[in-house]
Amino acid sequence: MGHKIVILGAGHVGSHVARALAAGAVCGEIVLVDCIPGKAAAQTMDVADALTFPPSAVRVRAGDYADCADADITVVAIGKPREPGQTRLDLLGDSVRMVHTLAEQLRGIELGGLVISITNPCDIIAERLRRELGKERWRVFGTGTLLDTARLTRVLSEQTGTPRRDIQAWVLGEHGDSSMIPFSALRVAGKPAGEVPGFDPAEALARTHGIGMDIINGKGSTEFGIGQATAWLARAVLNDTKEILPLSVRLEGEYGYHGFACGVPCVVGRGGVERIVTLPLTAPEREALDASAEVLRRHTALAEELAAGF
Repeated sequence: MGHKIVILGAGHVGSHVARALAAGAVCGEIVLVDCIPGKAAAQTMDVADALTFPPSAVRVRAGDYADCADADITVVAIGKPREPGQTRLDLLGDSVRMVHTLAEQLRGIELGGLVISITNPCDIIAERLRRELGKERWRVFGTGTLLDTARLTRVLSEQTGTPRRDIQAWVLGEHGDSSMIPFSALRVAGKPAGEVPGFDPAEALARTHGIGMDIINGKGSTEFGIGQATAWLARAVLNDTKEILPLSVRLEGEYGYHGFACGVPCVVGRGGVERIVTLPLTAPEREALDASAEVLRRHTALAEELAAGF
């Protein structure tokens, strides 16, 4: 409870990350920072109001960039939300510009903790942020396919009637429309998914890709899922659980890829991403992951070109 988490960006996503962290008592202090005057303070008051029932000792306050210096985790949740019909990749230009501006604000601050990026397009921006800050890949990474995996797990539970806790599933590649599912690694109540009545791989992939836009079309933004997923990741880091979670980290030979961030299973602990787990893939699964990796490689190069113009 003595840990401190700073959230940069107090919009829909950042505020729901704060709410999930506070409700779960993941850390002792939560600091919200936003470029809009008064917004962070208003969000912290709203979150703090929720901590009386039941009573909680978590401190929630507004702050500034200097708070990142002694934060155990800094969460980057800046950026524009997707509009109906937009892919995450459509946000690239605006997000690269915002991350460049943010990095300039942080350059004079020695970040001692980890940096977790949520900003879309998640994989490309996580790597862009890491380069701008000049940090090791283990210390700056994105939530990647963690939310995609949560959605897949929900879909599999609905298809098969199996409790989510009894499902082992992964989504790999882009946090976006090119992500893939290694179906050979799925286990539902300990069985290969193909042996479980109700399992439909085509529907599972389509719904995993489409749920985010369904939410945006229905209510304008996604927020609860990513807030809870980020809080779970933060808990795994601070409690040093060594849990395996699918995150977006720069690859340097893993899965045969180099120089860009991609969603892959990672062992998570106090050191951040402590190890990358390489899953065995079938030939079709490898082809699907290669296709997603190519999307990430191309857009990472594009982000580099855009950043060079600032």
